[in-house]
Amino acid sequence: MLLMIGVVPTAFSHGVAEGDALFIEQASGTQLIPYIYLGAKHMVTGYDHLLFLFGVIFFLFRMKDVAIYVTLFAVGHSVTLLYGVLSGTHVNPYIVDAIIGFSVVYKALDNLGAFQRWFGFQPNTKAAVLIFGFFHGFGLATKLQDFTLSEDGLVANILAFNVGVEIGQLMALAGILIAMNFWRKSPSFNQHAFFTNAVLMALGFMLIGYQLTGYWITA
Repeated sequence: MLLMIGVVPTAFSHGVAEGDALFIEQASGTQLIPYIYLGAKHMVTGYDHLLFLFGVIFFLFRMKDVAIYVTLFAVGHSVTLLYGVLSGTHVNPYIVDAIIGFSVVYKALDNLGAFQRWFGFQPNTKAAVLIFGFFHGFGLATKLQDFTLSEDGLVANILAFNVGVEIGQLMALAGILIAMNFWRKSPSFNQHAFFTNAVLMALGFMLIGYQLTGYWITA
């Protein structure tokens, strides 16, 4: 969590690196390997996606459960990433990123058992991960829609980018799971679980506030 907290101040400028942006603008034809690399890089450095995934797997102890939830998230963001770019469907990036921030808040509250205590029911966690996956995919699509993409090889390149996103997700998830498994063996895990999810929720609210501020300034 300290690593994640340290990332947030610089993460508000999260987007596409200047060199990568230049390549995307100038690339023509099928460029599978570069787009796979760009997709993986974007996910590994995607603080908002990683915070959500951290919350999703926080109390998942069986690999089967981890695989189910991560697959639902992957299906969700893959569908809207491909649809958003290939169909030209545009959504306001500030609004969709604010919803992504809300997904972090939601998952932290879910981990804290807030819905059961406050409302007396538990939302369907699998459906929530899938639905928020749709919004995360649109968030990825808005990053690519900032550029003028060549029609030559567009479908293949976007598919390659999506493959890269999945590779990056698996890489990041592997690191998170290794760290979590070590932490879960420590007595401090149960002691600090509440505080950690409270911090996760605070970070989600920070993301929401930042994106809504950007929306109001640019509106």
